[in-house]
Amino acid sequence: MSNKTDHNNKRLVLSVFFVVLCMTGLSFAAVPLYNMFCSVTGYGGTTQVSQELPDEVLERIITISFNADTARDMPWKFKPEARKIDIHIGQKGFINFLASNPASTPISGTAIYNVVPSKAGQYFHKIQCFCFDKQTLAPGQQANMPVIFYVDPSINDDRNLDDVNNITLSYTFFQAESDTLDQALEEFYNDPAK
Repeated sequence: MSNKTDHNNKRLVLSVFFVVLCMTGLSFAAVPLYNMFCSVTGYGGTTQVSQELPDEVLERIITISFNADTARDMPWKFKPEARKIDIHIGQKGFINFLASNPASTPISGTAIYNVVPSKAGQYFHKIQCFCFDKQTLAPGQQANMPVIFYVDPSINDDRNLDDVNNITLSYTFFQAESDTLDQALEEFYNDPAK
């Protein structure tokens, strides 16, 4: 009987070990899988990335507003050249953000972005963007940070978005490799609304 008990105990230990191993693997895969899900669906205001403009430009006009912020520990000055523009759906949009480093040392930053309303994220496509890439500015340096984008014409087929006449594209710059950036990314990916 003790052989049978030993066998059952070993089987139980192996089963528990396998479950723990699977759960550990899933925990490491959760963020990349969530990022992939958000980028495909636009969930939580995550925008899409495209290589080219659509073939179709619609008559419907939508206002794109721009917001630029910096984290408390980020000394950069950061702002859009325009607060808003009107574009036709499917038309190429362009906005330039201006960043400057008034500090006496080089500072690197990383921007986190989203769009509001979040339900429009799946239709907001960026062709060129500075976001999520580390940017370094020397003391006193200024930089142009352009974004090229469009609103996908398929937004017109989504009755849930008939009420959307304005989309806000928002960026916040954090010091690269900082605790505040890590915390912001953790909150971004763990936000239940996303």
